[in-house]
Amino acid sequence: MAIASSAKILGLVPARGGSKGIPGKNGRLLGGMPLLARAVRAGFDTGIVERVLLTTDSAELAAIGRDAGAEVPFLRPPHLARDDTPMLPVMQHAVRHVMAEGWIPDLILLLQPSAPFRLVEDIRAAVERLQAKPEADSIVSIEKVPAHFSPHFVMKVEEGCLMPFLAAGLLVTRRQDAPTAYTRNGQFYVTRTSCLMEANSIYGVYCLPFVTTHLAVNLDTLEDWEQAEKLIGR
Repeated sequence: MAIASSAKILGLVPARGGSKGIPGKNGRLLGGMPLLARAVRAGFDTGIVERVLLTTDSAELAAIGRDAGAEVPFLRPPHLARDDTPMLPVMQHAVRHVMAEGWIPDLILLLQPSAPFRLVEDIRAAVERLQAKPEADSIVSIEKVPAHFSPHFVMKVEEGCLMPFLAAGLLVTRRQDAPTAYTRNGQFYVTRTSCLMEANSIYGVYCLPFVTTHLAVNLDTLEDWEQAEKLIGR
């Protein structure tokens, strides 16, 4: 199924000025390009995103975003730029801004700078899959959890005693018998605007999975950054 040409897609890049794990992360150069610029570029490179908007509280990052081609019509208010601010209100704030202009997107593509190894073809395929399922609210990129890290093999310590983290773990003795587990990898989230704004959810009730298989890394620590520099060099 081809992507509906009438679909209006807003690419949304969130980038706060502060970062504890990796100082100056969003403006830091990875392979000669600011991290947030990689997210902006990914949106445009899909060929299906009509507008890419950067939501940031930093004038410095705003300038980087504009240089990369993103719209930066506002600086994010302080109450939406705290360490513990959830992503949902940040996205809603940005979408309300474009809707106030009279432009109503059908889909919101969230591109977090901390996942720079996303593939454009994956994004396009994910959007096609969501459009093919009108009853679905969203689609999210995920990857398989290595078998030895399956929740059925994860342990916990209670009062000095090693115990299975899940009670069902007692019933699984071989890795190949454990159900396949997945984790969100942050490469992209695609959400219907109606779900985001009316149901107050990024995922909704019916969220489709999109399994990515290429080598990637999510940037949270300096060790992650070192790994990313090795990957970008390849």
